Amino acid sequence: MTRLIAGMVLATALFTAVPSEVMAKRGVVVAQRTRIVVRPGHPIGRVATRTVIVRPARRMVALRGPVVFLVPVEWGMRAVRFPGRDRLAWEDSETIWRSEEWVDFDLGVDGRGDSLYLRIDGRAQVDFAEVTFENGQVQVVDFNERTQNAWTFELLDFVDGRRVQLVRMVAKAVTKEAKLILYLRK
Repeated sequence: MTRLIAGMVLATALFTAVPSEVMAKRGVVVAQRTRIVVRPGHPIGRVATRTVIVRPARRMVALRGPVVFLVPVEWGMRAVRFPGRDRLAWEDSETIWRSEEWVDFDLGVDGRGDSLYLRIDGRAQVDFAEVTFENGQVQVVDFNERTQNAWTFELLDFVDGRRVQLVRMVAKAVTKEAKLILYLRK
């Protein structure tokens, strides 16, 4: 009986000591679902009732000034030439799992550039992306829950060059896993 109890305690300790990344790689949901939080004035009404898994930000970026939503941009996939590595100012990624369903994540950019690119490895259904600029303006790119195949796209072009504070995305993997990679061009 003592061995049985000791074995159960050991198994519980080992299971709880497994990092969430390992659990996520196995397709196990390790986070709580919650209702999505959108700031007042968010231009996409359908998202107010969505439940998501909110990923913690890996890089904190301080927002300056009040948030002002610009007129949303409707996503339109178009062929673009991806810049060379020497023209990239920043890159970061997030891997999402089909078992998680909708995931809400932020990528702290805090850099200046003139265009954002999105690369998807796998297939993902994307609801929207919010690009927050240094002056508090937020440009929402509405994907309208479209499924995107593996490819590299231009997410947003701002030729005048702007300082991007962060990019928030809401998406879900259609394949077992999907990696969303964002790039900021200098």
